[in-house]
Amino acid sequence: MTSFTKLADDETPTIAVHPTRKVSQINPNIYAGFTEHMGRCIYGGIYDPGNPLSDENGFRKDVVDALKELNIPTVRYPGGNFCATYHWLDGVGPKDQRPSRPELAWLGTETNQFGTDEFMKWCETVGTEPYLCFNFGTGTLDEALAWVEYCNGTGNTYYANMRRKNGREEPYNVKYWALGNEVWGPWQVEQMTKEAYAHKALQWAKALKLLDPSLVLILCGQDGTASWDYYTLKQCLVPAHSALSTSAVPLIDMHSIHMYTSSNEHLPNATAPLAAERAIEITSALIDLARIENKVPPSQPRPTICFDEWNVWDPIRAEGSLGAEESYTLSDALAVAIWLNVFVRKSRDVGMACIAQTVNVISPLMTTKEGIIKQTTWWPLYLFSRFMRGWTVSAHVSCGVYEGETAPVWLRSAMDTPWLDVSASLGEDGYVDLVVVNINEKRGFETKIEGVRGPVDVYTVTGEGVQSTNMKGKEEVSIRESKWDGGVHYEFPKHSMTLMRWKAE
Repeated sequence: MTSFTKLADDETPTIAVHPTRKVSQINPNIYAGFTEHMGRCIYGGIYDPGNPLSDENGFRKDVVDALKELNIPTVRYPGGNFCATYHWLDGVGPKDQRPSRPELAWLGTETNQFGTDEFMKWCETVGTEPYLCFNFGTGTLDEALAWVEYCNGTGNTYYANMRRKNGREEPYNVKYWALGNEVWGPWQVEQMTKEAYAHKALQWAKALKLLDPSLVLILCGQDGTASWDYYTLKQCLVPAHSALSTSAVPLIDMHSIHMYTSSNEHLPNATAPLAAERAIEITSALIDLARIENKVPPSQPRPTICFDEWNVWDPIRAEGSLGAEESYTLSDALAVAIWLNVFVRKSRDVGMACIAQTVNVISPLMTTKEGIIKQTTWWPLYLFSRFMRGWTVSAHVSCGVYEGETAPVWLRSAMDTPWLDVSASLGEDGYVDLVVVNINEKRGFETKIEGVRGPVDVYTVTGEGVQSTNMKGKEEVSIRESKWDGGVHYEFPKHSMTLMRWKAE
């Protein structure tokens, strides 16, 4: 949690860090990824048979190594909008018998050469945990139950035996399952009303938890600020052993929301992720409201928020049907850093967050036939995933504010937009980590820092200007490492992200 006091721009900013004041634990799943059958994310991204950079399974080894650097705990699959017409049985068994199908989400052809077993093997190679999304468009409940049985079944049953026949004896034990994706959207095959979705989601959840009570089921929300979110939570967050659910365990464990931010102007672009912070706060309140109205007992675990699609994305400059390959700038990297600050600050409520996506498609990591490119947005993600773990701790910021236009427009009246955006954590290793993002593109800020104890390791992400990029053979944005003695004042450079790290007393 970070509190804020507005100052005039000519006053000296202050950041006070309180490492002994633990606020909430940071779930490692806030650094989760997302792979969808879209553009070059799967084919030519994580899976590229025949390329000399790929292993015997067709997995790009350079991509695997890069993702291991991020220590990604969970990866969502197979979408995304792709889910609404995806039938998992098309993607298992002998590859020469798998059918190619028209793909309606991104208007391509799906060869099904990469499916459930390939994804599971890839997850094991990367060292990450799978998160699967059910087909709530053209799919059926029987098909969903069969998929769970295929992945998790241990008995002498049809789909568990099919998995064994396909070469996997032991179950995959997939924990996380989404009850559809963006089914509220007009772009979605079998788009639903909130009433139709809530009814279907509750009935599916009952059946799925009968088959495997250990599943973590994730409700399909909108962006956290919509009537869809309130209605579905109200209808589906019901008490265990109630008139609507005889289950001994809660049916819904998490509520999914999605948001993408972007602007062609730097300051609206950099501040836009603060809209996600307000959305998380609203969603959290709606979860509490649904539990209050439905008389859910406090002994029943409170659902957390699964922010399973987030990133900087302008769908006009990076059209989805054309592969959505963004060329990111330093401005975008600062926006990603603020996105991640939001998840750390709101760690009490956020149980998972999946950057969309992991490779090539609006991604910090790009592949070529010869290697990989780490875009500007890779570096804040790398630093956060490496260091910002453990506990969110209290911090207070006093500084000036950006007072111009915001994107979305409503953000201007809903949130402060300070020049210095801050989060702080205390790791299990006893180190304090402080992230400060200076969004001002014209000036640095000499800042008084309270609660720091030297010596301090300093990691700075910046570039010559907010339009600096790492694409087209350039590497204009990277990490600069330095030391600081922990004195009273530190100047945060213009248009920069700074991570400070020191041993707690």
